[in-house]
Amino acid sequence: MSRAGSLFIVVFLLVVFEGAIRKWVASSATLPLILLRDLLAMYLVFYVWKRGYFRRQKSVTAVLLAWSCCVAAWGMLQVMLTDGNPLILLIGLRFWLLYLWFGYAAAVTMNESDYRAAMLVSGALLILLAPLAVLQYYSPPGAFINSQVDSVEDEVFVAVSGVVRTTGTFSFTSGYTTFLAVAAPLALAVASARKRTVRQLAFAGAVFATLVVGTVVSGSRGAVIFTGVLVGLFVLGQLLFSRTADKGKALVGAVALLGIAGLFALVFQGAVDTTQQRFQQASEGEDFVERLLTTFIGESNIYNDFTWIGHGIGLGSNLANYVRTGSTSFFVLAETEAGRTLLEGGLLGYLFTALKVLVIVVGTGKSLAIALRSGAMVPLLLWLTFSLAFLAWSGIGQLTSNAMLGILFGFALLSLRYPAMDIFPRRLVRS
Repeated sequence: MSRAGSLFIVVFLLVVFEGAIRKWVASSATLPLILLRDLLAMYLVFYVWKRGYFRRQKSVTAVLLAWSCCVAAWGMLQVMLTDGNPLILLIGLRFWLLYLWFGYAAAVTMNESDYRAAMLVSGALLILLAPLAVLQYYSPPGAFINSQVDSVEDEVFVAVSGVVRTTGTFSFTSGYTTFLAVAAPLALAVASARKRTVRQLAFAGAVFATLVVGTVVSGSRGAVIFTGVLVGLFVLGQLLFSRTADKGKALVGAVALLGIAGLFALVFQGAVDTTQQRFQQASEGEDFVERLLTTFIGESNIYNDFTWIGHGIGLGSNLANYVRTGSTSFFVLAETEAGRTLLEGGLLGYLFTALKVLVIVVGTGKSLAIALRSGAMVPLLLWLTFSLAFLAWSGIGQLTSNAMLGILFGFALLSLRYPAMDIFPRRLVRS
């Protein structure tokens, strides 16, 4: 493995396990762990720049550099015109730029072995976290495994009365759901890969099974819908895009995946019932279309608070709120990513939204072309996942979502470089 690949995986592991330290060991470890992770991310960007790897994609590097200069200049203008806090601006630059650069730097540098190792690590994490999620689901809200060292039982999120929203190793529910979203397309890639040994077959089966189990017991409606739709798209794509000679194998594989999903849904029928109850309760208290529009467009009241210059880049993040008030229990400007983007950046927020759409269109278009040409579905699944994440996740607001977005960006870009990678090549088989 290269140094870039090792750094990418280390940051990935830190994102997954830092929450466990913060909630079960010491909440005071938050800032040191975030600082360590950010320093490693910055070191990767510096390493790639120093080695000249950014020149491999000169046009993309030029666009990202121009965007970074634009964000920095706009942020300094905000500080001067609104008497803003320079420290909040630094936090904002971190949220708006660092992990996009991190994902891009990893993608232009990592080799095929790095990509394969990162994908297998993601699968191993699914296998590791699923039993923990099951244990959390069947434990009461007040149990140690469901609480934080400095919290009380009333602060634990529940799916329905007496049943928690599982968090895995993360300190908040959104961390686990974003991890499941990142891992889902990679799990499907591992599950559908050619296996050459019984051990590889067992690993691939365990990865897909734990994806299903982790999703079912998550208590998250979004995770259940997303994973279900992604599996459906994968099965449909395998049948449509595979070569005629391979359609029989694709059909057998599709039936096997759906069979495994159905089996574990039956095993955890109680969790399925809990999720159905959450859907029913939500349908009685909210309008689905309105919630969808709010997620992607922003709350209706944000346009009353909108100013052309913006309130300040970084002001809507939970880290800035923690620095200012010592609390991360609420977002200052808006709850949705769309709302924070516009209120923080003003006119720059609209430009950021347009840039997001451009990246999504280009990346998804290339991945679709790969699927049509070669039948490889993994790039398309990763770019569909990234498209949703780029628009809806709290990328500039929440620490874990921000890092997971950068990691997912790296995976999505790598899939365009290695669209038909053999996850279990012959050289990995022991003679």
